Amino acid sequence: MAKEQVRKMIAQNRKARHEYHVEDTFEAGLVLTGTEVKSLRAGRASLVDGFAEVRDDEIWLQGVHIPPYTQGTWTNHEPRRARKLLLHRTEIERISGRVAERGLTIVPLALYFTDGKAKVEIALAKGKRSYDKRQALAKREADRDAAREMGRRAKGR
Repeated sequence: MAKEQVRKMIAQNRKARHEYHVEDTFEAGLVLTGTEVKSLRAGRASLVDGFAEVRDDEIWLQGVHIPPYTQGTWTNHEPRRARKLLLHRTEIERISGRVAERGLTIVPLALYFTDGKAKVEIALAKGKRSYDKRQALAKREADRDAAREMGRRAKGR
């Protein structure tokens, strides 16, 4: 019988889906210190300025802010340090090839716990232009208006 996976969300990068066209997503583990895990368990993190880069056949998460643990001592961590991502070799090769070949960016979408292990959902993404953003907003607004009107008609108003 398969063990049920519980996903406890810590942080999401909602802005990433607005700023980028997401092409592919991956789930990666994180190499963390003890105080980072305790701070994450308290639900404190920010993915807003985060990105990932390929260095020496490894992928490193940059710019993610995990604030220092409040009860931590001199062993507290650096809030914006680079953190190594744990992925399979084939996934790393696929990601690095697509980043080098097509000019994609690696963006973190979500940070969560799965069965007690910290995971990050990263995406291969391409930046949107300003007119793409406007079109996406206009489409979302039109869909919302259509759904609202359908609801009114169903109620008979």
